[in-house]
Amino acid sequence: MVQARVLAVANQKGGVGKTTTTVNLAAALALADQAVLVVDLDPQANLTSGLGQKHDNGNAPASRTVFDALTNEADPVLDDYLAPTSVPGLSLVAADDSLAGAELALVGLERRERRLRPLLRAARQRFDYVLIDTPPSLGLLTVNALIAAEAVLIPMTCEYYALEGLATLMATLRRVQTTFNPGLGVAGVVLTMADLRTNLGQQVAADVRSVFGEAVFRTTIPRNVRLAEAPSHGLPVILYDVRSRGAEAYQTLAREFLARTRGGPAAAEGMMQRG
Repeated sequence: MVQARVLAVANQKGGVGKTTTTVNLAAALALADQAVLVVDLDPQANLTSGLGQKHDNGNAPASRTVFDALTNEADPVLDDYLAPTSVPGLSLVAADDSLAGAELALVGLERRERRLRPLLRAARQRFDYVLIDTPPSLGLLTVNALIAAEAVLIPMTCEYYALEGLATLMATLRRVQTTFNPGLGVAGVVLTMADLRTNLGQQVAADVRSVFGEAVFRTTIPRNVRLAEAPSHGLPVILYDVRSRGAEAYQTLAREFLARTRGGPAAAEGMMQRG
């Protein structure tokens, strides 16, 4: 097996569809016969619950969580952290409430910015793709994801505030490149919650594409009630309602994503310079 592509799904703005994109892109990739691992690095643990796993409801998916991996001084054994999901080929490293204290716990530890890398070292040999869901901030958890990843996938909403704060994210990516991870690139930008039937949606999409060019995926993710309902059932939308517009969009995105990533490292260096 070729080593896994490790991607951080990141944007410091909340409500842009990071977790929705992580869950549903990962599920679509797994159903396309890819071995996929998702890592829940957000203290809200929405990725974990969105895949039907919750550590506080008696249905603990694994004996250890990502918090344990980040704070354990011994090298983590990957199998101790893996949890199955309802999607064949899709595995999870879960989060729970303890992750809310991770920023404080990490401050006093050695290599505090590199605590996630040992866990993913073994994962590279066993999976085709690893997607890391990050919190809506640029703190130590997100920095750990950026150092462990080879590229960043950036969800952005089709609204006028879409570009607000993106310059800060791009500056953080450049700092991580310079200091910790010179190979870090941008896998692309996914436009989410799009309504391209409206003049506003069309204009914002055009503005984003004019700035970031080919780094923006052609596939856009629409606003769709099934995408909002699926997490409450602990399912990705492709299992909840495969005929919904949301499911179709993420399947199309997965095909475009595979075409990009199978061709080698994501080509978005220009974005790093322009951002």
